[in-house]
Amino acid sequence: MLPEMTPAVARALDSAQRCAVQLGAAEVLPLHLVAGLLEEEEGRAATLANDSGLDLTSFRRSLESQFSVDTSNPTPGLNLSQSSQRAFVEARRLGRNTSVDRSISGECLLLGVLRSDDDARRALERHGLDMARCESTLADEDGPSLELEEPLALVEVFERVGAARVFDASANRAGEAIRVLDDYARFCLDDAFLSSQLKQLRHDLAAAVEEVSPELLLESRDTLQDVGTAISTPSERERCSLSEVVRANSRRLQEALRSLEEFGKLLGPDLGARMEGLRYRAYTLERALTLGASARARLANCAVQVLLTGAHCLAALDWTIAEAAAGGATMFQLREKKLSDRDLLVRARNVRRWTQGVNTLFIVNDRPDIARLVEADGVHLGQDDMPVKEVRRIAGPDMLIGVSTHSVEQVRQAVLDGASYLGVGPTFPSATKEFGELAGVEFVRQATKETTLPLFVIGGVNAKTLPDAVAAGARRIAVSHAVCRAEDPRKSVAELLAILRG
Repeated sequence: MLPEMTPAVARALDSAQRCAVQLGAAEVLPLHLVAGLLEEEEGRAATLANDSGLDLTSFRRSLESQFSVDTSNPTPGLNLSQSSQRAFVEARRLGRNTSVDRSISGECLLLGVLRSDDDARRALERHGLDMARCESTLADEDGPSLELEEPLALVEVFERVGAARVFDASANRAGEAIRVLDDYARFCLDDAFLSSQLKQLRHDLAAAVEEVSPELLLESRDTLQDVGTAISTPSERERCSLSEVVRANSRRLQEALRSLEEFGKLLGPDLGARMEGLRYRAYTLERALTLGASARARLANCAVQVLLTGAHCLAALDWTIAEAAAGGATMFQLREKKLSDRDLLVRARNVRRWTQGVNTLFIVNDRPDIARLVEADGVHLGQDDMPVKEVRRIAGPDMLIGVSTHSVEQVRQAVLDGASYLGVGPTFPSATKEFGELAGVEFVRQATKETTLPLFVIGGVNAKTLPDAVAAGARRIAVSHAVCRAEDPRKSVAELLAILRG
């Protein structure tokens, strides 16, 4: 099992191994470790040596007379010698006492080499190193030492650092994409629920990333040497609409989470599974953002939806539809609970024809199969009807799907399920339907604060009750008795619209 080490130490081990190969050594010796550690002039090991009196220029000149480091060739998989392993054990003990995450840093490994190998220590002392000053730099408290159960294979170290570099970059990409989507939900949609969902996703991502050592991630980061920073396509520089921003950043988020999932498996036992769960949540939120935007656009001018039941209408359905549309109704829903399937299909086809004649939307209640057959614009579901997911398979991708909701929890679930719009209620006592319990005006207020998905307030809405609903935030209504039982449906719809807009 490999001990934790910083990326700088991993690079030093890589250099040390190359030195050993050039000298024809079978193992990595302590002096090879010293050469690798001091190769980076601004590294922590070189800083410690310099502060302890070592003449780095003189020492490097003496090293160059013995070997040089060729970084052009790949590193064979050599192991540490016994003396180098002892240096590693000592460095690990120092790391436990001096490092927050107990990882082996460059200065710990340098001091570990000097303590455990006399030849390496004397070589540095000949070039000015003061061992006492070097010792005093690091705290040295006794602690349990590490027993290496097997020779230290360096290949795993390099893989870990590579995985950390990918993990760090992908975590940054994912966090940035979530921030863009959150800004869209917050500032463009003013949608409290979607914004809260994206904030929670960002929080959960940060919590998962924290399982990996922050120092490992930061030291693995190498933006200046990232070959991908100079690679881009013209489409990355252009966005023509808000929907393109949402689509691009949703894809970016999902791709980054997939990378986090795969490379996270190399860094922690549960990281892959946690990232997989976040990725599935990202898919759900993309659907809610995208379908919600489409529904808002299609229903932007829909303020009054008329619920049609033949037995409840004072006049013929075709006349009622024509008059209500003339008054400003732009959406009609057929609600027939007692007709046979054959009769319902016939009536739905007629209503489809009549609504097309006045250029309004047509929704079928409860029956996605009938809606599909008559080419309706949508279907409306109750809480006991088929789930949105299953209805979408029948109705297709373009059909509007409305869902009746009676609580804030049902509102949230319907948004995540991919509903196009919501029915909110029942709000007031109804003349056409008996309700066991009213959700009331307070629910209207809660729902309008929770989501900006189109909401139609339903249940007992008429010219007398509507002002209270408007005061609670209502901007759309679904009505039956107030229009279908009116002698002048055109006038009734116009009156309702005036109250909504007032």
